Amino acid sequence: MSSPKARSRSKNRTRASVGLALAVLVGVSTSLLPLLRVVEPGAWLMGSFAIIALVLAAGYVARRYGLPALAVSLIGIGVWVITVTVVFFRDSALFGVIPMPATFRDIPLLVDAAMSQVRDGAAPLDAGIALSFLIVAAAGLLTIAIDHVVVSARMPLLAAVALITVYLIPAIAVPQSVDVGTFIAFAAGLLLLLGVETATRDRGGNGAVDADRARTAGTRRGTAVTAVGVGAAALVVAIVATPALPAPVPGGTSIVAIRGNSIDPSLDLGRDLRRPEDTAVLQVRSDAPTPPYLRAVTLSRFDGEEWQPDRGVGTSLDEEFEPLVVDSDVPIAEYTATVQVVNYVSPWLPVPYPAVNLDGLEGDWSVLPQNRTVISRSSSPQGQEYEITYDVPRPSAERIRSSAAAIGPDSSTLDLPEDDPAVAAIREQALAVTSSTSSDYDALVALQRWFRGVEFEYSLNAPVRAGFDGTGLEAVQEFLDVKSGYCVHFASAFAIMARTLDMPARIVVGYLPGTATTDSIDEQTVHEVYSSQLHAWPEVHFEGIGWIPFEPTNSLGVPTAFASSTTPGTADGLTEETAPLAPEAPSASLGPDQTDALDESDSAAGTTTVGAGPPVGFVLAVIAVFALPGVWRAIRRRHRLIAAHTGDAAAAWAEASDTALDLGIALPRGESPRVLGRRLVDEAGADAAAMAVLVGAIEHASYAPPRSASERRSGEPLDDAVRAVRAGMVATADRRTRWAAALVPRSLFGQRAADMRAAR
Repeated sequence: MSSPKARSRSKNRTRASVGLALAVLVGVSTSLLPLLRVVEPGAWLMGSFAIIALVLAAGYVARRYGLPALAVSLIGIGVWVITVTVVFFRDSALFGVIPMPATFRDIPLLVDAAMSQVRDGAAPLDAGIALSFLIVAAAGLLTIAIDHVVVSARMPLLAAVALITVYLIPAIAVPQSVDVGTFIAFAAGLLLLLGVETATRDRGGNGAVDADRARTAGTRRGTAVTAVGVGAAALVVAIVATPALPAPVPGGTSIVAIRGNSIDPSLDLGRDLRRPEDTAVLQVRSDAPTPPYLRAVTLSRFDGEEWQPDRGVGTSLDEEFEPLVVDSDVPIAEYTATVQVVNYVSPWLPVPYPAVNLDGLEGDWSVLPQNRTVISRSSSPQGQEYEITYDVPRPSAERIRSSAAAIGPDSSTLDLPEDDPAVAAIREQALAVTSSTSSDYDALVALQRWFRGVEFEYSLNAPVRAGFDGTGLEAVQEFLDVKSGYCVHFASAFAIMARTLDMPARIVVGYLPGTATTDSIDEQTVHEVYSSQLHAWPEVHFEGIGWIPFEPTNSLGVPTAFASSTTPGTADGLTEETAPLAPEAPSASLGPDQTDALDESDSAAGTTTVGAGPPVGFVLAVIAVFALPGVWRAIRRRHRLIAAHTGDAAAAWAEASDTALDLGIALPRGESPRVLGRRLVDEAGADAAAMAVLVGAIEHASYAPPRSASERRSGEPLDDAVRAVRAGMVATADRRTRWAAALVPRSLFGQRAADMRAAR
């Protein structure tokens, strides 16, 4: 039979295990709460809670049977595998429970689908089977890791750092104002986890006088605190430094856009426009009447599925640009613009069109003569400032109507796939829209007016929901039916419709003119260009005039229209011809949050203005991370005082010595409690009478015959003596030392605390 002492220990261990399991359940569950702001509530919520509870229950049962920590974790993994298989892969599993090869083939497909939804979707996401699998499976794996770290390894602060990181991921991905309720719930769950772990640590053993156990505990604490320090530093670096780092400069001619501060020539702009994080990319000022669009890439080749960027042999910028060639009766207006790069990294340089001169640019850059785009394979525009001179043709409405939209017969800007039924359907629609026009220019204006009319709407999310988020013929045909999309769809549809009418057309990728600021330089207003103003628009070539841009995207930019030569008061022959377009066309200087606001159907997606929320959330996150050592130290002190109240001399002495460590008082190795106590009284201001009580108690506990647990619990209370000693030392220390002791308690760091506990 087991002794009463053994049964008491077993009972304490059982209580400790239950308490820790419940604390881990609360901690992990509350760390997932921010997901509710970026993912629509659904079955994934109950599934996550269920798998967390099942994994922890399995761990509790395994520990009840005395299994080692590795076996407990393996059992948790087994429960996770079975649960995930039953819920998500029942059809491909043996008996609906045991995963088979087909199951493992299905997993990457679900993960890819979920990651695509996360990358391309807009919050709040609708959690289908793929996203639900990703969340539930991740919650189960997180629980297995936290259960091992907290219950088996007894390293709660390392678990706390992991949970804080998980809690912050949704806030970093979708910056929003802080949800105070969620934050308080998570903070309470975190403190509960730390508090229960500390309490069960003291309750689960047979006293604190075991030197080997004390050394192990101290070592674990030192490891945990070191992990917290590293984790906190990494977390702060991730939050503060990572968004500020420039994107890498690619070596080739293709690039993947990052946060809208680069150019994606594949026209996969939707994921960048849908990112709520908005950053300043460029600053531009110009002596033109309105700030220019900044073009970077032209796409002329279209194979029916996607548009390809123009390539060719560039000429050095050391040489002069080719002069702009137009008919003699077409006036040219010359302007200059200055661009300062704030946070933009790409091989393609944003410049107004058509550029004829560029000064101030450093590095190895070249210009493609056929489209006047500036490109480099080795240099970065980041941090540079350059001035561009550009000549803009200003034909009158009568002059451009007399020109045909045409180009050389071998140009790729006329290509369309032959015998594709989608081309015939799109041509039929283009002919219907332009049936009443008598010139190529009027036909293009009619197309532009049709796209910007009441039938179409600007939407970042509709193409994703309807499944046509692309630029191929089928996607364009679907867009023309749904009549909802963003700039890529408007530009691609316009260019393809123009080609079906035998007009040379291409697509340009760049930025809208930006948002006017209150700053001005040389009497030129500075406009700030944001990542959300990444844009695509079509251009059509007119004989004797050149490439003319059009703006079909509903509610963005300014539509193209040339004034009649007989209209008085028009500047440079360019104006808006049609009155109905004027009131609904916003300024070319749209703000970053205005772009998102244009789509009323997406206004509930949680998109916020720049800076609204992330600074507050960041501050709270940093405070939470750096407050952990002080919070843990306060929890440890409280539990030691509770133990000291029952006469636990080891706990009382540990608290007194750790207080000295926190205040920067050296504790030499080998110093006895009596010598240390006398020195703390003489040098650190400790209360002499209270110190005598503590020294006597620790000497008696160290050298007297062992006592039973009940005798130790019924000893003379020592908590008042600990408080008196601590109060005297704290009062003697200066303010800076007291703040350091509260925020960065030294007793949690290094090996000295473990040595002190091992000596008692």
